[in-house]
Order: sequence, then structure tokens, then C-alpha cells
Amino acid sequence: MNFVFSRTFYILIAAGFVPLSLSWNLPFLRYSVLAFDLLVVAAAFIDYYASRGLAEELKLERDFDRRFAIGDRSDVKITVENESDRTFHIRIKDEFPPEMILNEDRSAEFVLEAHQNAEFTYGLTPPKRGNYKFGKTAVRFRSKFRLVWCQADLNEADSVKVYPNMRRAREMELKALGANSYLAIQRKSVRRGEGREFESMRDYVRGDEMRHISWTATARRSKLITRQYQIERDQTIIIALDAGRLMTGRIGDETKFDTAIHASLALMSAATRGGDNCGLMVFGRKVKKFLPPKKGIGQIDAVLEALHDLEPELIEPSYPRAFRYISANLKKRAFVIILTDLVDKESSKELINSLKLLRPRHLPLVATIGDRDLNATVSEKPKEIKDVFTQSAAEEIIHQREAALRQVETLGGLALDVTTQTLAPRLLETYLRVKERGLL
Repeated sequence: MNFVFSRTFYILIAAGFVPLSLSWNLPFLRYSVLAFDLLVVAAAFIDYYASRGLAEELKLERDFDRRFAIGDRSDVKITVENESDRTFHIRIKDEFPPEMILNEDRSAEFVLEAHQNAEFTYGLTPPKRGNYKFGKTAVRFRSKFRLVWCQADLNEADSVKVYPNMRRAREMELKALGANSYLAIQRKSVRRGEGREFESMRDYVRGDEMRHISWTATARRSKLITRQYQIERDQTIIIALDAGRLMTGRIGDETKFDTAIHASLALMSAATRGGDNCGLMVFGRKVKKFLPPKKGIGQIDAVLEALHDLEPELIEPSYPRAFRYISANLKKRAFVIILTDLVDKESSKELINSLKLLRPRHLPLVATIGDRDLNATVSEKPKEIKDVFTQSAAEEIIHQREAALRQVETLGGLALDVTTQTLAPRLLETYLRVKERGLL
């Protein structure tokens, strides 16, 4: 039965037991109390069957104030409309995804007058990306004779997606670039640097590079004239995101893969403001997602959609397959940013050999994401014998990483060895430096 007894019911049942205190001398009262209680119970069942159809006169909707993003609170609004001519006393409890963190009570109680509506809101915070399901909303309303609370499940189940946190990515961008943010570039229209797009001429100023002096203009004007350049736009950036075994490692509350996702979004936000075309590839043993380079906010939305349910797997990534795919699908020179992790010689060797598939057409940047600051571990004074072994292992990893990254630079690429905390700022600074120096 979809009902529970009300307080009125229990009061009537309790009242029926009062005469039992006199039943020692009046035995017939026992039968009277039994008959009364049975009558109350029967009335409660009749009340339920007579009232359960009233649920059809209630209309319920569930709305969300925004799309869900990992780590950010989102509000869920429940609206109930009374389409009948009677007053309802109702209680509501929403069924939310149990994986999400509940910020407030998900239930409410109110009196709903005829042809009126009411609403209440509660907050949820998703701790992970992915797909989640809301169940139906349980509604209890008091019956016609107020003996029971009738229960019904209204509304339909909802499926929602939890996306990477774009707000967090933009905060990373602004914190890392500061005044160099491409928001400032847009306001100034032009950011002068060492890109390859000529902008204008001006008088020579002490400190200008000799290679920027225009000797023909100098000869005409009889004074030193310097060329000015603007940062080149419409260049191609592709982020290759490793979804292999080492990216499943957790640092704090999230995996390296999630950290790399938010750093990638920060970079894409900066590149979008700078007028570049950005693309994304996620790879493991095979290419899992590929979004060709495009510009604009629409591309970032497409990336968010592509990344909302992707997770790293406990397999070794295939660098040759990933880089071969990039070479086959990108004919224009691109800045290829590989976000990965390396701890052994075999994976380093495979990565180095595979980079030849990208050079010389593309400019690769290999960013290896460590578990923690290994240099700090090595510099600490060991207190126990196990600390000595820990430092020895850390030194070996540092040596292998440095050797691999030196080989990347030897092949003409760029290399970064970072922790999860420094990934985004180092990545953004390197991107800006590549743009200013016209390396593309």
C-alpha cells in the first residue's frame, strides 16, 4: 500500500483505548474498543482508496539552474502545481543521484491552495565527471478524511551530464597569465611580440634587436627604423591527452587525467581569446576522441561534451598510433601538446621514437605530470632507512625523466616536467612564449 497513517489516525486509535481502563468491571467495553479500532482502520483504508486518485491533479517539474560541473554547486528546483479546486497538504522528497553531495535537505512540506503552485530548491555538488540519473519525486498528500498520507511518484527520471569545470579552467588561465592574458590582448587589439606577422614601422629604440631593423627604410629616412610584429593568429593548437595507466594516479581528490583536462581547457580558453584554432585528441591503446582544430566558444563546448564521460584505463598508451593519427589528419603545421607521464625507460623510449612521426612538420611539446615534487623529496634529509630508498627511487625517476626530455629537445621539440599544481601555469607560459617568439 502506498500510504502511511496520519497523526489523526493514531490519535483516534489511542482514544479508543481510554475506555479499557474501565473494562475490569465492564467487560463489554473491550469489545466496543475492538470494534471502534477496527472501524477506524477500515475507515483509513476506505479513505486511502477514495483519495489516491487525487495525485493526478498535481503536476510536478524538476529544473536545474545550470549544467552540472565537477566541484561546483548546482541548484535543483522542484515546482508543484495544484490543478484542482481543493487544498492539498503535501510533503515532497526528491530522489537525487547518490554519488552527488547533498548540500541541503531534499524534502519540503507545504499547503498548496487550489490552482496555486509552490516550489523549493536544494543544492547538489558532483564530485566526478560522468552521467548521473535522478529518480522520480515522491509526493505524500493528506487524504480527504485526513486519516492517511497517500504516496505517489510524480515526475519522470532525468539523466544529467557532469562536465569539467570551465570556471576553474578560466581561473587557472587568469592566474597564470595575469596581465598577459589574451583578455588583455582583445582589449588592445594587438599584442606586439616576435611573431611573424608584420604590423608597422617605428623609430629604433635602444635595446631593439638588430634583426628587426629595416635597412631599406633606414636608408630612405636616414635614421634607424625598426619593424614591429604582432602575435600571429589563426595558428593550430592540438592537445593530445594520454588516457593510459599512469594517468589514473590520484593526487588529492582527483586523477592526473582530471588535472590534465582542466589544464587543457585553460590553454584552449587562452588560445581561443588569441584567435587560434584548437583541437583535442584523447588516446590510450587507440584514439578515443578526436576533435579537429577550430576556433570559437563553440569548440570549447564541443570539448566539454567530449570529455564529460571519458576516463583513463589501466593500459599502456600507444604513442605511435596517436602521433600517426595526428600526422594523417593535420596537414597544416601545428603546436602539438602531449600531456602524459613517464616513469620507465621503455615508455620514454617509445615516446621519443614516436615523436619522429610529428617532426619536422609540427612543433611538439611533451609535458610529463609527476606525482609530486621529486626534487623536494631528494633534497630532504632522510630520517629513516626507508627514506633513503625513497630518495634513491626519486633520483632514478628524475634521471630518466631528464634524459627523456633532453632527447625531446634534441629532436627539436619542447619539454616540461611538472607536478599537478604547476601543470596549468607552465603550460600557459610555454604557449605564450611560443607565440611571442614565432616558433610556429
